[in-house]
Amino acid sequence: MANEYDLVVLGGGTGGYVAAIRASQLGKKVAIVEKGDLGGTCLHRGCIPSKALLKSAEVYAETKHAGDYGVLAEGVSLDFTKVQERKQSIVDQLHKGVEGLMKKGKIDVYEGFGRILGPSIFSPSAGTISVEMNNGDENVMLLPKNVLVATGSSPRTLPGLHIDGEQVMTSDDALGMKELPASIIIVGGGVIGVEWASMLSDFGVEVTIVEFASRILPQEDKDISKEMHRQLERKGITIHTSAKVLPDTLTTGKAVTVKAEMEESSVEVKAEKLLVSVGRTANVENIGLENTDIIVENGFVQTNEMYQTKESHIYAIGDVIGGMQLAHVASHEGITAVEHMNDNQPAPMSDKEVPSCIYSSPEAARVGWTEDEAIEAGYEVKIGKFPFQAIGKALVEGNASGFVKIIADKETDDLLGVHMIGPDVTNLISEAGLAKVLDATPWEIASSIHPHPTLSEVLGEAAMAVDGKQIHG
Repeated sequence: MANEYDLVVLGGGTGGYVAAIRASQLGKKVAIVEKGDLGGTCLHRGCIPSKALLKSAEVYAETKHAGDYGVLAEGVSLDFTKVQERKQSIVDQLHKGVEGLMKKGKIDVYEGFGRILGPSIFSPSAGTISVEMNNGDENVMLLPKNVLVATGSSPRTLPGLHIDGEQVMTSDDALGMKELPASIIIVGGGVIGVEWASMLSDFGVEVTIVEFASRILPQEDKDISKEMHRQLERKGITIHTSAKVLPDTLTTGKAVTVKAEMEESSVEVKAEKLLVSVGRTANVENIGLENTDIIVENGFVQTNEMYQTKESHIYAIGDVIGGMQLAHVASHEGITAVEHMNDNQPAPMSDKEVPSCIYSSPEAARVGWTEDEAIEAGYEVKIGKFPFQAIGKALVEGNASGFVKIIADKETDDLLGVHMIGPDVTNLISEAGLAKVLDATPWEIASSIHPHPTLSEVLGEAAMAVDGKQIHG
């Protein structure tokens, strides 16, 4: 006999377990199938552990400069074992919290690998889930009214570049390092690569970034990319852009060496370890999609704006469908999908209203259009830009590099995009995100009173700067 459910979620990551909780709140009988630990990549191999390491790196770097604040702290040293222990304790605490939420919501969790079956004795349509249990028990059959595919993604690698997990690593491998290398090559200057470069540099590692595009953070606004490049180089990080790594030149042993082709030359880089950070690939293999009419295109499951696949009772969310591949996006998509399958008529999500963050030092964050995107879309833009250097609280904090850039439609005054780089901008971006959702204008942002002295004043000043009315600049 198959166990019957209103919803079975394939994957217990951030998107999957949030969707399961929402379905439970709506009175549905729900199950999650998860081959690993609840919380998925974000909790165990991504957002949380990497940010824990970044915080330790930040504290270490700041402590070495404590004298700037009149605090004399001599002989500062790093115990990387304790750094890793702190990281793991945070992950473990949050993992227990997720397990508790499953119990609270009476959500059944099957620890195993789930596959979608085609039409069978259990159901005339595709969607029965066969679970290969981790404990070796016989497969369990789950018969749901709806299925939500939330299987996530895995680190992408370069063809021909062999990952051994020790000298040549992905970010998954790097999170488990027991010792810091003296030097590292990071292939890829996107968000993950920049965060790792910043963190390892703050830990005292010699870092080289090799980026294929003409600039690091190629998806960000060009001014943010330029400022990040400048500040990372100030840390001592070497950056090669427009550089194509040649996998067949990779050698390992006492050191890792690899060559990269550049526009008019080539460069050979050498370090103790190499980290491959070139994006993530959707986990679509071996989960039974071939038993359905679900369309997979360019490696991603295709859905409509409500996250329905071609099989109307099967939905998909998160990294497996591509898009922004952010944990908070997956959670929002999961809630939207559950609301839709229960006829609650949710509003579709707009990518231009989703804040995204980079947790490097300096931090960066954005919402909406970049300047180039807005111009390419046909907007005539006006721009306000304001530096943290003119903000008293930034000087008090000892971190006054960076700026806020606001892009508005010159014709309607509508807010198009907000881009930030500098202290605590991963928190400041939420105000800009709300302004974007409410379709605010820069004038409305400026009219909101920002307390003094706070870092948030920079947003008010940047909003006034759109029309040349900034006070302190």
